[in-house]
Amino acid sequence: MSKPVVIEAAINGGTPQSRNPNSPRTVEEIAADAVRAVDAGAAIVHNHNDDEVIGEPSRTRAGWHDPQPYIDAWSAALSQRPDTIFYPTQASGGPGTDIHVRLSHLAALDAAGVLGQGLIDCGSVALGGADADGLPNDVDAVYINTYRDARQMFALANRMGRGASISIFEPGFLRVVLAYAAKGLVPSGSLVKLYFAGTGRGPLGFGMLPNEPCLDAYLSMLEGTGLEWSVAVLGGDVVGSGFARLALEKGGHVRVGLEDFWDGDRTPSNTELLEELVSLCDEVGRPVASPAEARELLGLPSTP
Repeated sequence: MSKPVVIEAAINGGTPQSRNPNSPRTVEEIAADAVRAVDAGAAIVHNHNDDEVIGEPSRTRAGWHDPQPYIDAWSAALSQRPDTIFYPTQASGGPGTDIHVRLSHLAALDAAGVLGQGLIDCGSVALGGADADGLPNDVDAVYINTYRDARQMFALANRMGRGASISIFEPGFLRVVLAYAAKGLVPSGSLVKLYFAGTGRGPLGFGMLPNEPCLDAYLSMLEGTGLEWSVAVLGGDVVGSGFARLALEKGGHVRVGLEDFWDGDRTPSNTELLEELVSLCDEVGRPVASPAEARELLGLPSTP
């Protein structure tokens, strides 16, 4: 198979430097790490800033998420690697939040000319690791996105014309996407992200397991849609587990990075994780797409 692989680097997420000192947190660190990620094989770069996005703190400003740290970091990186496809995270919904406020940072990033893809998270999921007994933690953390929220996310993504990173935490999320796809409302340039739950941080309590039957279940749902798809293992090692190889052999794309990675005491850099994935792509016989090639494959416009 010679189809190019679109690699995403999720470079920080909620990973603090106390857990991995290589996790970039400041604007300057994020910009520099993004450039290194592209040089190591990433076409898409995803990062968080330090706003809280889950739970009560994320709702203190009705779900508002500051666009400026993204603008500052991405502008610096794009000045060196102009075709890089960047996209952010967003705050959870819930009581007192307004979806238009929650999405306002996406519009601001698009207006600033730094947004590579939009963002669609079309479902709700409970989050949390394990306690000392191996049971789901005694926490009250739910990432909330209602059907009404999803409708606004699809509408904004179509207005911006930059496609979207479409997160699939559970099969129900994908059923929502399929409903929009059936009506031709999934924006061109989108990439469906199939998130599987690893066990590195204890049972996450959500998501399909990273194995072939679970992947095949998702692919049976996607059959005939023509949607491009990617895999990630949250709380694990997508390459070391063998799951990335399976996805590559089935024609998919792959996400790696310190947002997702967990493997005991190992503290790699994002560059190391990308190099491992690129080496695997070479073994499987699939070329790695540059950012420009990824844009062409997905049908994305260039960054203004």
